[in-house]
Amino acid sequence: MDALIELSEVSKRYDNNGAFAVEDVSIRVAAGESVAVMGPSGSGKSTLLNLIAGLDRPTAGTVTVAGQRIDSLSETSLAKYRRQRVGMIFQFFNLLDDLTVADNVLLPAQLAGASRADARRRADELLDRLKISQHKQAYPARLSGGERQRVAIARALVNSPELLLADEPTGALDTATGEEIGELLLELNQAGQSMIMVTHNADLAVRYASRTIEIVDGRLAGSRHDSSDLAGPGLASGEVAGGTLAGGGLAGGGLAGGGLAGGGLAGGGLAGGGLSAGIPADSNAPAAGRHGTGWQS
Repeated sequence: MDALIELSEVSKRYDNNGAFAVEDVSIRVAAGESVAVMGPSGSGKSTLLNLIAGLDRPTAGTVTVAGQRIDSLSETSLAKYRRQRVGMIFQFFNLLDDLTVADNVLLPAQLAGASRADARRRADELLDRLKISQHKQAYPARLSGGERQRVAIARALVNSPELLLADEPTGALDTATGEEIGELLLELNQAGQSMIMVTHNADLAVRYASRTIEIVDGRLAGSRHDSSDLAGPGLASGEVAGGTLAGGGLAGGGLAGGGLAGGGLAGGGLAGGGLSAGIPADSNAPAAGRHGTGWQS
């Protein structure tokens, strides 16, 4: 199967004379595959997600998603790419506390230009599927951590993206709730959702991803199959160039997801050309604060 994501000899450093955050990384991820990215803090995991999300540009190499070279796109085209093709899930949810659950989920669809009726229909469908429809008029502060992460997942899926990017999606949750979110992500993947997940949790990677990529000091340290026994309606192949061959992945029909409009979240604040909890940098909507650029390793 053709690759959904292809990084070719990608390197990134933020200081011309500094160390590489990512160095000479080549990865292929197939449509329908679920890939976990593991490594110690500061290893380059989050930089890798930033590059795939179009929040950072590589210093060298190319990044291609769904046949499109995103490393050469303008900022306006990158914002459109993130709205249409990428959904983002974050460790600390990054919901807007002054909006209801329903309005948090609706926001990216409205920013992407969907009609109010279509956006509400999609949001209601997702809230029901994720078993939080009873909270749609509640505010995030009144929800548990697991419920807030379900809202964040619904928000990420509302624009039906080809790719879901998750940065430590269970990191702020207790063990039991983390298991629930892991099972939910597995169900999404089994229904056909392509996914890349950064995690420090080896058990999460083994149980809920079809392949794990290890990155150390910005370089690929290896790749392995994790859940080939969970293969669903079909297999999607993938590989890591220059490392151990991985492959496989869950594929199928069914559920597509959605991405946050505009850009990417950074620790709850606007990041460069990104967005705060779903609000793009060129929006007039209020943001809690502005700092950083995308995810931090």
